[in-house]
Amino acid sequence: MKKVVTFGEIMLRLSPPGFSRFSQANSFDVVYGGGESNVAVSLANYGVPTEFITRLPKNDIGECALMEMRKRNVGTNHIVFGGDRLGIYFLETGAVSRGSKVVYDRANSAMSEIKPGMVDWDKVFEGASWFHWTGITPAISQSSADACLEAVKAAAAKGLTISTDLNYRAKLWKYGGDREKIMTELTSHCDIILGNEEDAEKHFGIKPEGLDVHRDGHDVTAEAFLSVCQQMMAKFPKAKKVITTLRGSISASHNSWAGVMYDGKDMFKSPVYQITHIVDRVGGGDSFMGGLIYGLLKYPEDDQNALNFAVAASCLKHTIIGDANLVTVDEVEKLMSGDASGRVAR
Repeated sequence: MKKVVTFGEIMLRLSPPGFSRFSQANSFDVVYGGGESNVAVSLANYGVPTEFITRLPKNDIGECALMEMRKRNVGTNHIVFGGDRLGIYFLETGAVSRGSKVVYDRANSAMSEIKPGMVDWDKVFEGASWFHWTGITPAISQSSADACLEAVKAAAAKGLTISTDLNYRAKLWKYGGDREKIMTELTSHCDIILGNEEDAEKHFGIKPEGLDVHRDGHDVTAEAFLSVCQQMMAKFPKAKKVITTLRGSISASHNSWAGVMYDGKDMFKSPVYQITHIVDRVGGGDSFMGGLIYGLLKYPEDDQNALNFAVAASCLKHTIIGDANLVTVDEVEKLMSGDASGRVAR
């Protein structure tokens, strides 16, 4: 497989140990992660050559984030340095009926101050076949949105497959940018679009037609998403596939998990998994995207298998502490085959 390039911000994640609340914390567990770096880690675990592009401060904390990527076999040769600080987010892990909480501390981060011209995209895309970005990057600042557009245009000019996870974040988009205009221009270059009903509505004003997406049942949700897919493809004619994850939140500890993919003609539905004891759900969508990219590369003529791989991979991510999915292809394929026993491998 040729190289996959991802572009975005990696952050320092600080969490109270276990299920403690922020007010109970006397210490914090440290993890490094972010939407696009998490995708790169997943792909590296599957044996895909990767390159992660970001901007890091030239200090010890930036160096720790860099080492985390190198430890996971993610390419870091084109990371640029500058700025004063790494973005931080605080995570309070929920349980049962108490949901998790995220508090961002990423204003004026090194990545938020990236500008067009700082990355040599011609060099970055040498030997690459795929470029992935998310809606988080243009939400950070106007300059990062401009840099993301520069990257997308360069990737399109070189004929790379371009994917996005629309990733609407209500706590971002605070700098006054025209969200719909920015996201529409960026997404118009994409071949693969991952997003849910909220992403489509908040970014583009696209809503499901004639169905209540809040009613229970995956069949209903998949049907509702079909109208979103059709509207998305009408708005973005370059798109070849529109995909969503289907999360049913029974509680913070128990979710059902599935996915659907539409290729303009057929709607593919994955099996539904019951994740009954969630360890860490942060990064679930990123692990799905990493699995999807791998699946589409590995099974280019089998969209059903590609979707099933993505859903199984992200199901397993919910059992792993941290942002990134640290599973192998063999482990994903074992779950895909129906073996969810969790027996000890001796």
